[in-house]
Amino acid sequence: MWIPRRVEPRLRQLVATRAGGGTTLWCMNTRSLTIRLDLPLDQELERASAATGRSRGDIVRDALRRQLQLMRFERLRAQTIPFAEAAGFLTDDDVFAAIS
Repeated sequence: MWIPRRVEPRLRQLVATRAGGGTTLWCMNTRSLTIRLDLPLDQELERASAATGRSRGDIVRDALRRQLQLMRFERLRAQTIPFAEAAGFLTDDDVFAAIS
């Protein structure tokens, strides 16, 4: 499939084939990131990749997504703590008792 030069840098073409024909899917740019891993972490990542059949990149992307979600949760929790304390919720047990 021909892609105009002005579009090519911004889009990547992913082709998924099906019996009886093919489907072309488009996604927006992907970006690359280079990180340095110490040897034990690199070896552990390699073992996890081999054990699960997932690529190293898939594992790292999943870990990054989880970490970013955790950081967002912690930030939101810190913002709500004053309101929870004002309502009498001082511990997680207080919250669990109220919703159980």
